[in-house]
Amino acid sequence: MKIIPVQDRVLIRLLEPAETTKGGIVLPASAKDRSTVAEVLAVGPGGLVDGRDVVMTVKPGDRVITAKHAGYNVILDQEEFFVVRMGDILGIVAED
Repeated sequence: MKIIPVQDRVLIRLLEPAETTKGGIVLPASAKDRSTVAEVLAVGPGGLVDGRDVVMTVKPGDRVITAKHAGYNVILDQEEFFVVRMGDILGIVAED
C-alpha cells in the first residue's frame, strides 16, 4: 500500500533520537522526546491552498526538522508515519 499526499502535505518518517549525547552520556528512554528530525518520503503537489499559493520546497529523501507536535500519525503495515503540512516543516537538514 502507498500513501500519496495531497495539496500542501508531506509524508515523513521520524528518525530515531540519539541514544547518547555528544559527550557520551547514555540517555534513558524516559529522557528522550519525540524526534523532530524526519525523512521526507513523499510530497504533495502544493498549488493554491486556502487561497494562497504554496510552493513545495522539500523533496523525497530530504531530512527535515518539524514542529514538535505537528502532523497526523498514520500506521500502515505496522510502520508509523506522519503527514504534516508544508508550513510545519521548520527547515531542511543540510549535509556538511
